[in-house]
Amino acid sequence: MSESVSRRSAMRLLAAAGGVGAALGAGACAPTVPPGAGLPTATPAAGPAGGSAAGPGPGPGAGAVGAARIDALLERLTLEEKTALLHGARDPAPLGQAGYVPGVPRLGIPALRLADGAAGVRVAQHATALPAPVLLASAFDPALAREYGRVLGREGRALGQDVLLAPMANLIRTPYAGRNFETFAEDPRLTADLVAEVIRGVQEEGLIATVKHFALNNQEHGRDTVDVTATEQTLHETELRGFEAAVAAGAGAVMGAYNKVNGVHACENKPLLDELLRGSWGFDGWVMSDWNATHSTVAAIGAGLDMEMPGGTHFGGPLREAVRGGSVTEAAVDLAVHRILTTMDRFGLLAARPAARPARDATAGARVARKVATAGAVLLRNETRTLPLTGAAARSIAVIGPTAQVPFVGGGGSAHVVPDGAAAPLTALRQRAGNGSTVRHALGEDLYGRPLPAQLLTPAAALDEQSVAPGREWSHEGEFRLAADDEWTLIVHYTGQRPAVRLDGEELFPVRQGMAEHFAGGLLGSAPDGMAVRRRTLALKAGIHRLAVTAGGGDGGQRFRLRHTTGASRAADLAEAVRTAKSARSVVLFAYGDATEGRDRTSLALPGGQERLIEAVAAANPRTTVVLNTSSATTMPWLARTGAVLQMYYPGQEGAGATADVLFGDVDPGGRLTQTFPADERATPVGGDPLRYPGLGGRQEYSEGVHVGHRWYDAQQVEPLFPFGHGLSYTTWQYEKLTVRPERGGLRAEFTVRNTGRRKGTEVAQVYVGPSPELQLDQPVRALAGYRRLTLAPGEAQRVAVDVDARALSSWDPERHAWVLGSGRREVFAGRSSRELPLKSKVVVASR
Repeated sequence: MSESVSRRSAMRLLAAAGGVGAALGAGACAPTVPPGAGLPTATPAAGPAGGSAAGPGPGPGAGAVGAARIDALLERLTLEEKTALLHGARDPAPLGQAGYVPGVPRLGIPALRLADGAAGVRVAQHATALPAPVLLASAFDPALAREYGRVLGREGRALGQDVLLAPMANLIRTPYAGRNFETFAEDPRLTADLVAEVIRGVQEEGLIATVKHFALNNQEHGRDTVDVTATEQTLHETELRGFEAAVAAGAGAVMGAYNKVNGVHACENKPLLDELLRGSWGFDGWVMSDWNATHSTVAAIGAGLDMEMPGGTHFGGPLREAVRGGSVTEAAVDLAVHRILTTMDRFGLLAARPAARPARDATAGARVARKVATAGAVLLRNETRTLPLTGAAARSIAVIGPTAQVPFVGGGGSAHVVPDGAAAPLTALRQRAGNGSTVRHALGEDLYGRPLPAQLLTPAAALDEQSVAPGREWSHEGEFRLAADDEWTLIVHYTGQRPAVRLDGEELFPVRQGMAEHFAGGLLGSAPDGMAVRRRTLALKAGIHRLAVTAGGGDGGQRFRLRHTTGASRAADLAEAVRTAKSARSVVLFAYGDATEGRDRTSLALPGGQERLIEAVAAANPRTTVVLNTSSATTMPWLARTGAVLQMYYPGQEGAGATADVLFGDVDPGGRLTQTFPADERATPVGGDPLRYPGLGGRQEYSEGVHVGHRWYDAQQVEPLFPFGHGLSYTTWQYEKLTVRPERGGLRAEFTVRNTGRRKGTEVAQVYVGPSPELQLDQPVRALAGYRRLTLAPGEAQRVAVDVDARALSSWDPERHAWVLGSGRREVFAGRSSRELPLKSKVVVASR
């Protein structure tokens, strides 16, 4: 068997060098080595190309076994042992991680533990809760992405893990997508740069990185079933860029997506997995399915899927039967096992004496978390010098909003992390304001409810802080009368099995299907004391209503409470917020938008009564700063009333201190938007076209083509609320003297950036290129070609050089199935965002 494996591996390597025919997309796809693939990459500060070489190896012990030993292991493994390595199983000593693959102890093959890790290692133990990847991306700093990856890698190893199920390379295609906070950008190039560096950082620490979700998993709505259709050019110029960069960076594993790609499930899609990923890109790690995303046995392993997670529904007994029955060759099984063992060996996991796991360094993790959160902070608006808080404005502050008191650390779902601790922003602001300052808080909106009055029900019942003993059941049924119509939100908090709550015979909190039951959000899914939370808002009519509650103690007993908010309580909270705002010189209002895996947003507006709260508070005090802890783009009908808006996304465990750093001007807000914020949610790349999103009849078309994100706004001449790359500074900037010349197969753009203000500041200089007049292909009006993050003192100027590589000047030709250089006279732009580009030059790109 080993000879067969070696021969097939060699054939794949030869195919990667020469190009492999495929049937990917609407037409055939035979990718070739792209222009510039062998060119030296730019430095991280300039924005590296997505096709850079793999980073350093995982460290001591890697490759200790070698190919010959792996072949020998394959000869000794039984079919049962081989297939056991190809699917997940129950962990006999679980650490709270997402997956487990048993090893083969008799042959020295260890088990694998696989943990989620988009923004920190998701296990039962404490881990550093890093800022969401979208906040990391806002720094436009690949070197910082590598630091971020190293924290993930070290902590994953320290916490007993072998494989990290991250990073996520899918693009931000629609602002509604529930996992936008887990990924990086709407722009393919920026995504590719950052994904590659996170992977290098993770794997430098000896942890295997898994890039996901391959491919076109850009929404949660219908993700298990939707059939995503995209043309060959669209695929290569948008979604595939990040995955190609991940492979070039040496990613050990790839996770297949839930959805179908051009009619075939991603986890059994041969054009994707075998012909493109392995044949063209030369990927030599293993491919695992997303959890329960495997749909077959013969088709999946034949297409190149190596591992089914989290169980063995298709790759357990059915795979062994397929081998015995002849529909799958044992050589195919051997090939999958070979890929897994080879990757394990590369990371030293098969060594006689594997490298010792490091100790967790919580202090270093926290330091990086704060660095990332401050670096990615995006100042969207700042009128009449509302920020930074200085002088009298810094000594009299009203802090408003529930997330000022309850820190919003991260999103829900597989991105959830148990942090060592997280300070409340209110605490951080009070500490930074110092003695002699007045910092008052008003709730503004009650997320967790007030106790129901004990005498509300007839017969009376105390529904707050009820305890139910193990094996017992508690129930109560009563009625109450409303004098007038009202809107109520009923909120149940619980520690065990969710209590049943019926209002007028309707179950308010039914068990939801699939992941939606488990992924309830990073903020709203649990109370400050850790109890699980569910809520339901209802319009209640005047008159009598019946309420019935039943709670079981289960094996360990439980506590629960039923709380509520009403029209009267909401009005009181709003009035208190307005009074508090009027009494202060400045206001910092924390607004939230909770997002989670398994559920898309239904609106781009802030949820609950937050829009009304912002309007009322800003009317009472125009020096109001809104701090947004949101997952993605937000519409802002209240924007003109505010003094400032600071986008902090989900800032991790150090978010409170980082937010205070920016608000008080201890650091310049150096983040820039990696996604366009629309002025109207009907005017987005997918707005008003249900076939684009969320799909019709189970089918979806990426008919926007190469015009993803900011490219669409330019092509359609739509004015956004805030453009891609936007972000204000506490100082002012001037761009001068752009020159562009051919260099190293691409271009070099040079220009001067000058800090013309009175403060030290951080700028992200951006370079875009226009279309080629000689390519008869769809091209963006402008495409991001490079960037440079720099920090300058007041009055300081720096000559900036940004290399534009051949890939940035190329388009994918679906007839030639290859990248083609866009020759001819091209425009090159430099400036502060995709819509603020004061410098422009033209240069001739020579054909080859």
